[in-house]
Amino acid sequence: MSIIYVVAALAVCAVVVVACTGKGKKEASKPVAGTGGEKYIPMEDRTGEESVVYFTRELSAEGLIKAYEQVCGEITGKVGVKLHTGEQNGPNIIPREWVKALLAKDLPDASIIETNTYYEGDRYTTEAHRKTLEVNGWNFCPVDIMDEEDTVTLEVKGGKWFDKMSMGSHILNYDSMVALTHFKGHTQGGFGGSNKNIGIGCADGRIGKAWIHTTPGQPDQWDIKEEEFMERMTESTKATIDHFGKKVTYVNVMRNMSVSCDCEGVAAEPVVTPNVGILSSTDILAIDQACVDIIYAMTEQEHHDLVERIETRHGLRQLSYMKELGMGNDRYVLIDLDNGGARITAADAAKDLKPFVQEAVQLSSQETPHND
Repeated sequence: MSIIYVVAALAVCAVVVVACTGKGKKEASKPVAGTGGEKYIPMEDRTGEESVVYFTRELSAEGLIKAYEQVCGEITGKVGVKLHTGEQNGPNIIPREWVKALLAKDLPDASIIETNTYYEGDRYTTEAHRKTLEVNGWNFCPVDIMDEEDTVTLEVKGGKWFDKMSMGSHILNYDSMVALTHFKGHTQGGFGGSNKNIGIGCADGRIGKAWIHTTPGQPDQWDIKEEEFMERMTESTKATIDHFGKKVTYVNVMRNMSVSCDCEGVAAEPVVTPNVGILSSTDILAIDQACVDIIYAMTEQEHHDLVERIETRHGLRQLSYMKELGMGNDRYVLIDLDNGGARITAADAAKDLKPFVQEAVQLSSQETPHND
């Protein structure tokens, strides 16, 4: 009888391991990660079709609205705005007054959508997350913590790490999604653009994020790194954007670009990269590629820290893997909204940038002052 119990127990353990991978029967042969995530590929060495990316230097509510209105044609029905709302008093997140103005003008019935975090912090539980939203002033519209109640899996088409990804269940309540992204560095991903905002930000805090970050059965929560991490994150993104189809669009704000993610809040590394502007596109690869190209087009002094963060984490694999998965084009036409829609290059967008100066953080009556 004891042998039967042992066999049964082993069978249960096997099911748990498979469930934790999100891969199902395909887990028997583990995939091999790609390479080259530390190598930047310039525009002239890329092939394929071009997408359109819009650009404005106007870092303001007006600039955000102008950029969004170029790419909002398919955004209808119930809209979720995927925004990183930040840890408490985080100094680098997109200013809430900009977001408030955008929603008031163009998305009056939209909700900000978020999920709880995988790490223990200010947004680990729904209760703590709600408090952080209050502290950071995200109280002018509904904020839906999508994994507050349950999870749901979305199919990953053509993935090699996953057949499905676990998301906050409320994602099914939305017809359209606007990825409103603070472009910056990222401790694990090298950089955080629209791909990171969606791939990590829509995966639920306990299951989906664990599938992306952690090999089951070992103690390091963050053991999956470099190309494999980029690919897992990107497959999570693909599940979400395939779900929404044409009803998803992207806006990246290149401002307060620390090498640290907004997850690090007031502990983020000081910003040394100049502010640039706001980009928008209906192509997720094109917009993230354009932001990376602008970073690489800066002077050595301007981009040294951020480029080092991107390359040491092999973050450029995000871009090449999005292309392999058919998620967009890494060639694009960059349209200058400040100059009559002229076609410009990433180098043009990176010209004559002013050294970064930390803006004063505007605190609500409920917030506690802090030193940046």
